[in-house]
Parts: sequence; structure tokens; C-alpha cells
Amino acid sequence: MNASIAVHKSPPRSFELLRAKDLMKPNPVSIRRDAGIREALELLTDRGFGAAPVIDEAGRPIGVVSRTDILIHEREGVHYPRFSEESGSPYDWCDWDTFPESEGFAIEVTDPTTVGDIMTPAIFTVALDTSAREVVRRMLELKVHHLFVSDGELALVGVISPLDVMRRLAD
Repeated sequence: MNASIAVHKSPPRSFELLRAKDLMKPNPVSIRRDAGIREALELLTDRGFGAAPVIDEAGRPIGVVSRTDILIHEREGVHYPRFSEESGSPYDWCDWDTFPESEGFAIEVTDPTTVGDIMTPAIFTVALDTSAREVVRRMLELKVHHLFVSDGELALVGVISPLDVMRRLAD
């Protein structure tokens, strides 16, 4: 016996009638300005985000960090150990007399750069009632992949990516 379950979807709305509030994903996750690059990368990749708002100590948004910002930083900031003529070792910063010897031991050069150092120091926002057409126009005009949605009190309440727009077009 075939049983079917009726799924009631709201009738599709014309793209012309959609607003930012219809396109956005609510409650954007933010990251602190003093967070490290690794922490930002983990946040973005683990949650599947392309960008996140950056907040100051008071929790106010001050910028945006994106995967692209991190990639650019990594490309420009590759550091290789220097070869030391004196020690004959490529690791001139290492004291080999006190260096621990163990199988599988690795050296990691840490990066002191913070999110605040590489972020875009601006947040592009639209209001909840901004038309979908205006959202797309702003993304194209600003050449950004994310627009944040703010409420009447200028608090960030959502984020819109091109994928969110396409998802609504496919409804």
C-alpha cells in the first residue's frame, strides 16, 4: 500500500515581492577581532560559512572576515625556516641541544596575525525590507559575496549570500 504525505508549501512568491528578510539566513555568527587566523578558518569551514562579521570588545560589528581574506593572507604570509650558515641547520631559531627527540615530532610555526589584521574594515548591510532586486544590485555594485541584514536598531539579524538568492529563485 502506498501512503503519501501531503506537504503544504506556501505558494511561490514572485522575486519582485521578496525582501531581504525572505532571503537571509538569520542570526549570523560573529568572531572577535582578537581571534587568531586558525580560529577564524575553523569557524568558517566547520560551519560552512563564507564570511563572518567581526566584533570588537563591546560586541559591536567592526568588519567582516572571509575565506578569501584568509587565503590572501596565507598566500602573502608564507614563512619558511631560514638556513643558518653557523649551525649548518635550516632551523637557526632552534637550540638542538635541548630539542626534544621523539618519533613523529613536528615543528609548527605559529602565526600571530589576528582577524582584526586581515578583515575588511566595513560591513555592508541592507534593511529587512530591502527588495530582493536591490539586494542583488548592491552585491553586484559592491562586488561582495555577502550582505548583512540589519534591523531598525542597526543590529545584525541575518546574512545573504548569492546561494541564498539562487535558492529562492528555484522555489
